[in-house]
Amino acid sequence: MTTSHSYAVQPEVSLTLAESGAGRPVLVLHGGGGPATVTGLADHLARTAHVITPTHPGWNGTPRPDWFTGIDDLALAYLHLLHDRGLRDVLVVGSSLGGWIAAEMAVRDQAGILTGLVLVDAVGVAVEGEPIRDFFALDARGVAEYAYHDSERFYVDPAEVPAAQLALRQGNMAALHTFAGGPSMHDPKLLRRLGRVRIPVLALWGESDRIVTPAYGAAYAAAFGDGRLVVVPEAGHLPHIERPEATFAAIDAFLDE
Repeated sequence: MTTSHSYAVQPEVSLTLAESGAGRPVLVLHGGGGPATVTGLADHLARTAHVITPTHPGWNGTPRPDWFTGIDDLALAYLHLLHDRGLRDVLVVGSSLGGWIAAEMAVRDQAGILTGLVLVDAVGVAVEGEPIRDFFALDARGVAEYAYHDSERFYVDPAEVPAAQLALRQGNMAALHTFAGGPSMHDPKLLRRLGRVRIPVLALWGESDRIVTPAYGAAYAAAFGDGRLVVVPEAGHLPHIERPEATFAAIDAFLDE
């Protein structure tokens, strides 16, 4: 059973949380598309773990203070949440923007709360020769072509989206733009900081991702003290949606080690 509630990490900052399952604590962080994009991933992990899935402030109409605008704000808020709850041995699983948040959490985790990361087609670092695609410049057809292996299957015509859902998507894109700092979607210093992160890190990448390529993922994984890359065939930027069985198998194998 999934329960939903809010938790204040600061007087002005409340996090909207969904929780399910029992066992090792796992924090699942969504990307720009919002929490619905990681529902299947959270459900899978909840079979054997206590899964906490936040909605980042500003997504799905959730409140966000005017000053709360950086990935560092999100990373610190989630570390405060884990600390306040007394959680240890935490695995953080982050998709796209959520992977960037996870990496920023790891470089700030002086208390040793985190013991593993799974970065699913994460953004957040600058890799020479492998620029991040300007997601904000893509129309709906471009998103399908660059983000998915099977673009025809996942293309959504905006004209066929109900007005309320379209407004929600537009609000989420505005929040993404605020936190990602525009089209760059990276911290130029982060790659150099990752070497001090010694916990095991799985970089899980869709073979056909053209937002951030597998070569970008390989550089991301190599920057950590204990990182590895696993490429999911016939998948793009969201392999947990496009190829869930292969994605879940790779995560399960990582956790079983």
